[in-house]
Amino acid sequence: MKLNIKNPIVFFDLESTGLNVATDRIIEISYLKVWPNGKEEVKTRRINPEMPIPASSIAVHGITDADVAECPTFKEVAKTIASELKGCDLAGYNSSRFDIPLLVEEMLRAGVEFDVSRRKMIDVQAIFHKMEQRTLSAAYRFYCDKDLENAHSAEADAQATYEVLQSQLDRYPSLPNDMGALAEFTSYNNNIDLAGRIIKDEQGRAVFNFGKHKGKLVFDVFATDFGFYDWVQKGEFTLNTKKVLTELYMEYQLKKRGL
Repeated sequence: MKLNIKNPIVFFDLESTGLNVATDRIIEISYLKVWPNGKEEVKTRRINPEMPIPASSIAVHGITDADVAECPTFKEVAKTIASELKGCDLAGYNSSRFDIPLLVEEMLRAGVEFDVSRRKMIDVQAIFHKMEQRTLSAAYRFYCDKDLENAHSAEADAQATYEVLQSQLDRYPSLPNDMGALAEFTSYNNNIDLAGRIIKDEQGRAVFNFGKHKGKLVFDVFATDFGFYDWVQKGEFTLNTKKVLTELYMEYQLKKRGL
């Protein structure tokens, strides 16, 4: 089924040095941009992560240190990537838990503004898991009746993700062909930060979702244990989490002053 889109939508996939959003780096980004008029555009970039690629990661995607030694760093291409993705909704496979948080983290490290709060973000894996409970290769075989060649190649995975979503819309009449509705359907939680360290409660208030203050209102913790805020800022948390917590602290200060 052809996607019913109002904005360009980018199906993208990342290969990285590992799975830790706070400490690992992108080594390849590939995306398929689909325009409302049906035009499709594919781009793939290799990136020097400025750190050794672990053997365990090389075993998955096959990209070695030598392969990216002469490639630009993410900081060198960040503005270009942000420009190319400007105004686009985002889609991927497990993208809400990994690809989007890692991309945002790299943008923050590079000092490039990349706001995803107003974008529709569709996780094709969430549709698959809610409907069938499988992996991308199995999803591709199940929905598209084809074997996924070059699995863990960013370009092949991005292309497969695009085809899977089209087939999912054909298979499930109850799925709305609307990016906003799909973004809501594929959302796993009510995260405030991308890592899910801070979430909203039923009243929409910010609540810590980890550590000794898990389940407590962020503003209450600011009032009683400011050292926790300082610990997070100095700890091995994502830059996005630290940024969100800082914004909440500024909001807390304004409320405290009655502003």
